[in-house]
Amino acid sequence: MEIVAKIAPISLALIMLALGMGLTIQDFTRIIKQPKDFLIGLICQLVFLPIIAFALVFILDFQIELAIGLMIIAAAPGGVTSNILTKFANGDVALSISLTAIISLLSIFTVPFIIFKSIDLLNASTDTNEISMTSISIKMFLVVTCPVILGMIIRKFATNFISSNEKIIQTISLILFLIVLFGAIIQERYNIIPYMLKAGTITFLLNIIMMFIGFYIAKIFATGIEQRKCISLECGLQNGTLAIFVGTQIFNDVAYIIPAAIYSLIMFITSIIFVFLIKKNN
Repeated sequence: MEIVAKIAPISLALIMLALGMGLTIQDFTRIIKQPKDFLIGLICQLVFLPIIAFALVFILDFQIELAIGLMIIAAAPGGVTSNILTKFANGDVALSISLTAIISLLSIFTVPFIIFKSIDLLNASTDTNEISMTSISIKMFLVVTCPVILGMIIRKFATNFISSNEKIIQTISLILFLIVLFGAIIQERYNIIPYMLKAGTITFLLNIIMMFIGFYIAKIFATGIEQRKCISLECGLQNGTLAIFVGTQIFNDVAYIIPAAIYSLIMFITSIIFVFLIKKNN
């Protein structure tokens, strides 16, 4: 886990820098003008997602390390990938960017709270690095919030350059995410099949259930089909790099980051299928 622990913070900081370079003030003020769709997406991600994850852990009586690992990925915000796939699905890209940005900034509070609360509720005896909720929030602030703010400042002074190279920046973010993901898989290549057998079903269930919940709650309450696509993808696509970073900061055992790695693989497949079906139906 040592290699992943070293590359995850750097990769996450660069990914969040890229996210910041894609943001404008309008991405934040938009939620004031059109709060309804944003609040639906926010509630689905910050409330329903961890609740569903915890319910699955409780019902399936999951191994404690993998259970906490599932709660880590459930606590993570959406990633840049959700913005890209929302665009491919002809969804509300502006809403997707706003949800990713705001929930990512809130994650320095929500992620530690959900993880440590889950540990308490599961009455788990964990192999931790003795990191407190406050210290992990500070670390997340340094690798999540600061790069986003720096990215927005860079965009302010180099708007034309950033706009003309937006696809390249998004591609770099995706490559960095894949480096962390496959770094974790390669490091645990001899154990990945047993871990997949243990965690594959529950991570798949979480992903599929949340995409359905996001889609049908948005169908009832959101403005239209574009918002429905966006919220469904935001519920299914999590920031795996952030989850792996947090897992390596709190725990010493690689088992805690396995659900994040497996979920990240599964979410790519299910979201691409979702986009294909949506475009075919349209």
